[in-house]
Amino acid sequence: MIELVVVTAIIVVITSVVLVNNARFGGVVQLENLAYDIALSIRQAQVYGISVQRLGATTFSAGYGVHFNTSDPTEYELFGDADGNGLFSVDENVPPSPFTMTHGYSIMKLCAPAADESCLLPKADILFKRPEPDAWISDGETSCIQSPGTPGDCKDSVRIVLVSPRGDTMSVIVEANGQISVRRGPQ
Repeated sequence: MIELVVVTAIIVVITSVVLVNNARFGGVVQLENLAYDIALSIRQAQVYGISVQRLGATTFSAGYGVHFNTSDPTEYELFGDADGNGLFSVDENVPPSPFTMTHGYSIMKLCAPAADESCLLPKADILFKRPEPDAWISDGETSCIQSPGTPGDCKDSVRIVLVSPRGDTMSVIVEANGQISVRRGPQ
């Protein structure tokens, strides 16, 4: 009888450990999927921007980008830069955008450059324009396309830090050369 109680206790302990870690593991997997979804949205903007993707009825030369705003941390937008200023405007949204993050997942912070630890950037616009695959990274307020020679207007990289309801973090990093990567943690 004692052996049965001991075996039952061991099974209960192992099962509870597995169930607790399974919930955390599932949350991390969902966060990782979200990070890759955002990276793929950025890649889609890159492909649209350097190919001949029509915007509207007649515009073939527009750049495409992705807009992030920490004041709306559960959404991001794919946009076609119809006015050519390098910044997101509400009327430039490209369906099926805006993309909404659900179940408590959100943008925690935006950092430009990516190595910046203060991460005080409230907005970020990442634009791709023909013929180069390079990213034009603006702070969402000042266009680096309209003033490319002005120091500080174009960022050399941006890090989008995502957070899960449990506090796990992942980062999507976009370099000015067009490289897009996903990393665990906030760095």
